[in-house]
This record gives sequence, structure tokens and C-alpha cells, in this order.
Amino acid sequence: MGPGMTDLSALADRLSSLTMGRASAPRLREGMLTLVLDVTGLSGPAREAMEREVKNAVAGEPGVEDVRIAMTQEKTSLRIIAVGSGKGGVGKSTLSANLAVALTKLGHRVGLVDADIYGPSQPRLMGSEGEKPEAIDKQMIPIMSRWGVPMLSMGHLVKAGQAIAWRGPMAGNALSQLVDAKWDGVDTLIVDLPPGTGDVQLSMIQKHKPAGAVIVSTPQDLALIDATRAVSLFEQAGVPMIGLVENMAGYACPSCGEISDPFGSGGAEKAAGEMGMPFLGRIPLTMAIRTASDAGEPPAAGDDGVEADAFRAIAEKVGTWLRKRVR
Repeated sequence: MGPGMTDLSALADRLSSLTMGRASAPRLREGMLTLVLDVTGLSGPAREAMEREVKNAVAGEPGVEDVRIAMTQEKTSLRIIAVGSGKGGVGKSTLSANLAVALTKLGHRVGLVDADIYGPSQPRLMGSEGEKPEAIDKQMIPIMSRWGVPMLSMGHLVKAGQAIAWRGPMAGNALSQLVDAKWDGVDTLIVDLPPGTGDVQLSMIQKHKPAGAVIVSTPQDLALIDATRAVSLFEQAGVPMIGLVENMAGYACPSCGEISDPFGSGGAEKAAGEMGMPFLGRIPLTMAIRTASDAGEPPAAGDDGVEADAFRAIAEKVGTWLRKRVR
């Protein structure tokens, strides 16, 4: 140790005690002190607090002009939940966004991928329009939404309203970049698939093998026929079915309160029974869901109300399925 230089051995002991063994031995070169913190299992606020404590501990040490802290953690096994539908317009993206938010509120570490390459809608639903992800070593860093859900979408990478005229292989490669991003701290990834059973769905199943799938349908017969095709695709690939969700189930007149069923009632629950798969619940057809979604405020982020309750009930069933999978 030269004159006017800090005792790195003594400093290492202090930092190890301060961080309960999470800090590596510090290095000092040309006034820059560097070290690595193992932040495995720590929440975002806990990481920030530990970083501040370390910086405060080395402040004023002889020869230290600046501090650089790298954070690392054990790579977690990422479980993918695919949310699919046999056709468009059944509310699959709305369900995906609110399921991710509701699971996060229940304590799960969830990320969200908008895999609808040609028609991304999650930036609008999650209130992250206009944000652009950064990249490190050609790997994208997810955008943190206001609702505590890290997310990525093609809508974050192209101009709003720009047509994406890609053939199947290009769309599949784009999906892989979204899924293979730096999902640090995430153990469950909700993937909002495009409607149907095309190239993007096949790429997801073949390259990333979802842990399970949730299928969304309206109660009407035509939608249920298409939903059955989506179920068949996942079953043929050996992807477990988490269950079926019935969306747009019942409309309450804002004037008189009378409940009507413009798309039918109970069809998805009946279809789930016939296919031998769980029925996860119903999402009502309400103006509140439409206006909140357009405003980038997922109803599941609320603490009460029929909309928040409906999404929370479905998330609880999905959460139970996830817990059983890790036993």
C-alpha cells in the first residue's frame, strides 16, 4: 500500500460485513474504486439502499476519487406463460396486461412481452408509449412500466402507426430478441401472442417452449370455435393449458343497471368443461375497462371495483398454478 492510499484489505472486510458477504474485494486504479455486488433476491429499493451504503462507506477513503459498482445476480429460470386466442378482437392484449399487473400485485416477479409483432398494443395499454429500450451487448433492457411490470414491445422500437411488413422468419427473430432480453429479477414472463395459429405462435412454441398457456375467448360460438383451434395448437406441442378466460361476459347498462349478454353467456365455461381444461373466470364488458385501457391505466392496478376484482380472481388462479409448478 503506497502513501496516501486506502488499505484495501481492511476496506474489503468492512464492506463484506456491511453487505453480509455480498461485496467482492474492491480494486483501486487511478482513483477509481470498483467492486461487484451480488444482489440476488433483493428488491429494487433494497439494491439501491445497499449501493448507497457502500458508496457512503468508501467516501473519503484515501486515494478514492470515484466509485463504480457492478450488480450481478444468479440467473433465474424464466417461465413463459403464453396468452393466446383463435381470433382477434376478443381482448387478449387487455387480459395480458392486466394479468401481468395483477400477478405483480400478488407478489410475483412478472415481465410482459408484446409478441403481436404486426399490431403491438401493450405500450398504449401499459402507458409506456414513446419510450425506447436501451441495450447492453446487443441485449435489450426492458422498460419499467408505471405499474412495476418490466416490458418490451415492437411498439417501443418503431414509430407509432408505422406498418411492419415482415415475413415470418423476421417476425420470429424479432420475438426472440424480446424474449431473450435482460429480464433480471423476473421469473415469469407473460407473452401476449398475436391472434391465430401462425408463424409467430409456432416460433414461440418451438424456440421458447412456454410453461403454460392461457386462452381468451368471448362467449359467442364463432370465437369459441377459433379458441378451440388455439388450444389444439398448444396441446399438440405439449404445452400445458392453464385455462380458458371468458371476456366481454355481460354488459351492465350505465343508465338502468340491467345486465345483458350481447355475445352470449357461459359459452367459454362450457367449452372449457368439454375440453377438460380449467375455467379461469369471466371479465365483464364495461365502459370502465375500455376507457382505462385507452388511457394506459390497467384496471387491475386498482384496489377495488368489479373490473379489478375480476382480473385479480383470474391472477390468483394463475398464481396457484405457478406455485404448483415449482414444487
